[in-house]
Amino acid sequence: MDNVLIVVDDLEAVTAFFAELGMEREGEAFVEGDAVDRVLGLDGVRTDIVMMRTPDGHGRVELSRFRTPSAIGGVPQDAPANTLGMRRIMFAVEDLDGLVARLRAHGAELVGEVARYGDGHRLCFVRGPEGIVVGLAEQLG
Repeated sequence: MDNVLIVVDDLEAVTAFFAELGMEREGEAFVEGDAVDRVLGLDGVRTDIVMMRTPDGHGRVELSRFRTPSAIGGVPQDAPANTLGMRRIMFAVEDLDGLVARLRAHGAELVGEVARYGDGHRLCFVRGPEGIVVGLAEQLG
């Protein structure tokens, strides 16, 4: 897998949220033109992109803000976990409690609660800017 795309309205806020998760800004670009229109199946595409890379360098998240055509709202931002479609991205983290506290400064909220999963992990889901849900998994032991 090369990357996961997330279409956003507030590119700065979402970029800051993913940076707090430990992701590094790999690059940014403005894209438009006939080739972009043809690939996306849209006319008049003009979009700003920020590419974020995981610290281990193996995963990337592409954040895209469409200038034109305007983005179309999807499911409600507070959609429950059993809503059809992509629901979350899971990250392996250290210091789960500390990270949740730092993410709250970016407007994040716990979806449920932090829970122990078997003997191996503590897990939670966090809803961040624009309703983006990320899972956080801290290995125990």
